Amino acid sequence: MNFEFPLRELPAVMRGPRIERRRVLVGGSAFWGTMADDGVTLKLDDGRLLDASTASYLPPVSPSKIIAVHISYLSRSMETRNAPRPSATPTYFMKPTTALNGHGGEVLKPADCRYLNYEGEYAVVIGRTCRNVTPDEAWDFIEGFCPALDMGLQDFRDTDQGSMLRVKGADTLLPIGPGLVRGVNLFEQTLCTFVNGRIVQEAHIGDETIWGPHYVIADIARHITLLPGDVILMGTPCHSRSIDAGDVIECEITGLGRLRATVRAIDAPRAAALGVGHAPADTPEVRRVALGFDERVPQHLKDNLAQSRHERNKA
Repeated sequence: MNFEFPLRELPAVMRGPRIERRRVLVGGSAFWGTMADDGVTLKLDDGRLLDASTASYLPPVSPSKIIAVHISYLSRSMETRNAPRPSATPTYFMKPTTALNGHGGEVLKPADCRYLNYEGEYAVVIGRTCRNVTPDEAWDFIEGFCPALDMGLQDFRDTDQGSMLRVKGADTLLPIGPGLVRGVNLFEQTLCTFVNGRIVQEAHIGDETIWGPHYVIADIARHITLLPGDVILMGTPCHSRSIDAGDVIECEITGLGRLRATVRAIDAPRAAALGVGHAPADTPEVRRVALGFDERVPQHLKDNLAQSRHERNKA
């Protein structure tokens, strides 16, 4: 079985030409289009041409479910576990589809939550019904890849550690896009996350990957049918940290594109004042995840985040 890297043969979904499909809102209706080779023009399926930089974006996916890998990058495992692998096999959690957000959208941070962490990732999108496949076969069930931001309200880490429901499932916590891309060798690309224009995460995907999407799909599909449009989030490299209202968060993956969102503060939920549910917490376990292990990440990423916060506070 072809579990390891480099791949013996590049699968069709990663062979050129590069094709990028985007979904936009025009006149109150959703339309699909294909990016032109100039990287500027979006040609809608009805023939109209749009300036991609001014378009209003919707998520380029319509999943029945969103499944996320806990840890699948070497640097993230070293930071959080001080080991090159977090476990013998991947582990997973799910996000509700209502967490979806589009390129250029707003990520909402409630007033009673302190820790909103970024995680730059790539998403794998399923193209056809998939069940009981081998890793080698799994590539043929992938429609394409997208940049994604798996945002998390770590204040609920104590109570939702197992399910991650509120940590990762709140509305707006999954910006994804701008487009769905195929025809790019994923394992030759670099993933970078930016806060206010400064790099705070950086990883070469091929060098850092522990489990590729072919292995993950085959693992999940042993027992769970994956449907067209389903999304699998493939984890993040080291240095996931908390950001605040006004911060601009971006995930750029060479060959795939650059995704952008802005954090906006909102009031605490009305039911919070009535004592409903587990209150957001600031405990050792919450801080362990939200603040991470600075001694195990590159110095330039820490410096960039500190400078980004300084510039935001001055503004």
